[in-house]
Amino acid sequence: MNARRKTCSSMAEVRAEIDALDRQIVALLADRLHFIGEAARIKASRDAVRDEPRIEDVVAKVRASAAAAGMNPDFIEPLYRDLIDRSINHEFVEFDRLHKS
Repeated sequence: MNARRKTCSSMAEVRAEIDALDRQIVALLADRLHFIGEAARIKASRDAVRDEPRIEDVVAKVRASAAAAGMNPDFIEPLYRDLIDRSINHEFVEFDRLHKS
């Protein structure tokens, strides 16, 4: 059991814990999006933006991490597939912005 996972005594405490986690998740997603921008800067070709083998590698790793955390991998996979799709769309926008002819 994760040390962060505690028993709460009220809904106010549950909500405060969720709000704190949401702030951390948003900060981590901002960092992830930064590195998506880095990928857009580094990639030489727009065709390299969508990388199917990498998508499946990320999904496999996330499923394994979910299982290791005691979470159902079937819960996390669709969330990550949506995150990946949105990240790819962002990377296309960034690629086009950075590699204007």
